[in-house]
Amino acid sequence: MPKLDTLLLRVKNPGRQNAFYRRVFGMSEQGSERLGYGSRELAVRFLQGDEAYTPQPSDLFWKITISVPNIELAYDQLKAKGVTVAEPSQFRDVGYLAQAYDPEGFNVEIIEPWFKGHRPRPTADANLLGGGPHISLLTLRASDISTLQPEILEAGMKPLSVQPVEPYGFTLYFYAFTDEMPPKPQLEAIENRTWVYQRPYTVLEIQHVAELNFDTEPSHLAAGYVGAELSQCDGVVQIPRLKIQGGR
Repeated sequence: MPKLDTLLLRVKNPGRQNAFYRRVFGMSEQGSERLGYGSRELAVRFLQGDEAYTPQPSDLFWKITISVPNIELAYDQLKAKGVTVAEPSQFRDVGYLAQAYDPEGFNVEIIEPWFKGHRPRPTADANLLGGGPHISLLTLRASDISTLQPEILEAGMKPLSVQPVEPYGFTLYFYAFTDEMPPKPQLEAIENRTWVYQRPYTVLEIQHVAELNFDTEPSHLAAGYVGAELSQCDGVVQIPRLKIQGGR
């Protein structure tokens, strides 16, 4: 079965990024200059760009999300290492999360796979970020989910959850290469939300923002999102507006 394999980001200083993701997020070499936590999830590869990254609302790429069993521990660890990170908070009925940023300004979300106050008492390794991290989400943006979703489904992904965030003007859609079924058949069910964050593989999250034009064809040398590669697939998986392709 295919999986989300490698996120490609073009940056001004790949060496600094690699060192930061190792030292701060505890990622390790996953082969071919890729950093991550394990073979079942997404890894990140930084490519050389010719300019610094400047986040824009029109960026196709939004963030990766790292799930941890103890977000307060992760927050303390990141602060101790001088990382720009917001204090954890429960964002509506979406998730218990915090926003961090790497040296080039890319957003790295930290999330606990339970809502605030619902954490069980798992065994956590205090030597690891948040007690044991993994990359749970790759978040991209789209302005027309009705035309994009058929391509995602044709590629073999399954819808897992839909999360309307109406006061903020967007809806979140979640897809994955999996045979698993979410707890509730109604995709908007709240029970499906934390379940998604607990998956041991990386889930594709689409932030649907109607009537906002996204830059799907940036300069090939500009800093920012290059694409996401899939593994264990034949040829190119055609999801062009997400720039996802077979490559490993």
